[in-house]
Amino acid sequence: MDWTALWVSLRLAGLTCLFLLPVGLWLGRLLAMGRFRGRTLCEALVALPLVMPPTVLGFYLMMTFSSEAPFGQLWQQLMGEGLNFTFNGILLASLLVNLPFAVQPIQRAFEHVPRHLREAAWCSGLSSWQTWLRIELPLVWPGVVSALALTFAHTLGEFGVILMVGGSIDGETRTLAISIYDRVQAFDEAGAARMSAILLIVSFVTIALVYGLTRRGRGVRV
Repeated sequence: MDWTALWVSLRLAGLTCLFLLPVGLWLGRLLAMGRFRGRTLCEALVALPLVMPPTVLGFYLMMTFSSEAPFGQLWQQLMGEGLNFTFNGILLASLLVNLPFAVQPIQRAFEHVPRHLREAAWCSGLSSWQTWLRIELPLVWPGVVSALALTFAHTLGEFGVILMVGGSIDGETRTLAISIYDRVQAFDEAGAARMSAILLIVSFVTIALVYGLTRRGRGVRV
């Protein structure tokens, strides 16, 4: 068992969830309730990582993170190191790849919050911030948990983008999924099987959690 790769994967998944939670709440609510020009384009951009081949997305991110690209140059000047083949690089790539998993479940949850509840809260003297915190957030909480579960599980299993951007550096960018690939290449089928079982269990628990929360969310609609 490659415990170092497991730690890198857990750290990457945890930080991805932490950074994407506020983004998912803000963008999910905006796309669910906002009426603005370019909304369809924004939704398409959020969903783009779902349909792009991971190697294609990884290639474009690798080129963007390069020290020869404007973004890569700016990052190196500000942070003192490049992005490719570093943990910061795979973290930034993970944030972009997992954006639809963090936004879409929350967006769907906000879409099912009845408008009359917000209007009643405003008539009762609650501000927009108080309405969001005391009325909307409890109702969309199943969607938030679903988004975190999907983001966490998908990050653990992500392979193509992480390999393109980070390579396979022990303790830095080698995740559990990449370690499984390395074990298969080394004909260590037993080791690959043990690590694959962990990802299988996480995936199953995640799907069960999402379906359970979806069913619960349907039961509490007003």
